[in-house]
Amino acid sequence: MNFDFSYFLSVFPEIIGYLPTTLLISVVSILVAIIFGLCIALIRIQRYAIIDQILAVYISLFRSMPSVVLLFLVYYGSPQIVPAMVGVPALTAAIICFALKYSAYLAEIFRAALESVDAGQKEAGIAVGLSQIQIYRHVVLPQAFVNALPGTGNMFISLLKDSSVAFFVGVPELLSAAKLMTVESYKFFETYLAVGIVYWLVVILYSWGQKILETKLSAAYKR
Repeated sequence: MNFDFSYFLSVFPEIIGYLPTTLLISVVSILVAIIFGLCIALIRIQRYAIIDQILAVYISLFRSMPSVVLLFLVYYGSPQIVPAMVGVPALTAAIICFALKYSAYLAEIFRAALESVDAGQKEAGIAVGLSQIQIYRHVVLPQAFVNALPGTGNMFISLLKDSSVAFFVGVPELLSAAKLMTVESYKFFETYLAVGIVYWLVVILYSWGQKILETKLSAAYKR
């Protein structure tokens, strides 16, 4: 069979309508993951032995578990042991899944970024009478954020692509739209190529925006 270019072009308007759901999953999940990951990193750098070991297990577990397995655990498995999860929408389950998984990755990125800030700057903050909260707020966190931005951006791109597994629990995102279209047309190559190009364009736009942000934020720390 030949490549159907007219059908290929007609796919884009159909699947673009599902892009907001994909972006919603990705953006909300990464924001929650950033909060969780930063909290974990801040706790781990304090070196509390028992707590640190517990958090290390958390990180190892969620970094090792495939996204689809974790999604099934959250959506199908958790209602068995957590009554509050009964009837939770598939979209919410997907966000919980990705927030848990990517918070584990981000926790390590943030921990490395926090530890990369020169200890002398913390000592200087103490010397001028700043509290620990003020030191972290005004000195450590801004610099750590700049250092962590590239890694965090890569995690968002991974999450954006990973969001396609939400299809397995019925979330109407890009992959599910493509699957429905191929059932009717049997034009698999054209349909999935269009989906791949949409992901590609979104990643290009995000990478461009991230590069601009990195340039602006790092300018203050250049000498």
